[in-house]
Amino acid sequence: MSVYDSIGQSYSNSRIPDPRIVKQILNLLQLKPGSTIADIGAGTGGYSKSLANCGYQIYAIEPSLVMRSQSQPHAQVQWFTGCAEDIPLPTASVDAAISVLATHHFSNLEQAFREMHRITRKGAIVIFTIDPRFANKFWFADYFPSLWQDTFRFFPPLSNISELIGATTQRSVEVSTLMLPPNLSDLFVAALWRRPEMYLSSVVRAGMSAFALAEPSVVELGVRQLAEDLTSGQWQAKYGDIKNLTEFDAGYRFLRAKSDR
Repeated sequence: MSVYDSIGQSYSNSRIPDPRIVKQILNLLQLKPGSTIADIGAGTGGYSKSLANCGYQIYAIEPSLVMRSQSQPHAQVQWFTGCAEDIPLPTASVDAAISVLATHHFSNLEQAFREMHRITRKGAIVIFTIDPRFANKFWFADYFPSLWQDTFRFFPPLSNISELIGATTQRSVEVSTLMLPPNLSDLFVAALWRRPEMYLSSVVRAGMSAFALAEPSVVELGVRQLAEDLTSGQWQAKYGDIKNLTEFDAGYRFLRAKSDR
């Protein structure tokens, strides 16, 4: 059973595709409108729908019924029940493939990359992920230290991922950075770097697997301390300078695997 069968019930409430992420994905794919894209680990289909709205045919691959049930029908999005390690599409059946913040839920990265390469013709494979080792110091770790440490465990070093993709697919891999703006609509775990008060919302936290999979008592302790510090002004005194920033590097990266065949 997909982990999102248990934690994904309200996922679509806070994980709204951000147009800047969509734009960067399209810039990396470099496809003509009408091309076919496989979205691996598509979740509720937010990014699938956004790409379809730009004129692409999308095959959305997602194992969780709970996630798929929250998707909105779209004429150019076709859904498939399946996982990254066994993609239910024929060989060389799509022009490109993407995966947006999903690789940490893959059970076998090597097999997943092999499958993404198998189904893709000459187009790129674009993966949006995070390597916290590249992140600037983030106040989040002071309130939720075990959750931030789990990020290091769930997400291997980017160099390891790049090497694995290259060895598995014989593709060359390029890395690009997503500097987080302060007003992202897709509320993944570090998206609220300048909006600390939003971490107090249980609805917002429910859309972040880092919170949903954590020990509730640990989360409650961090939330309580954050609420107290926001009320007392302690957070502002210690971390308020971050609100002067217009962008923040929390370690989010795009990997673009190009085929030379």
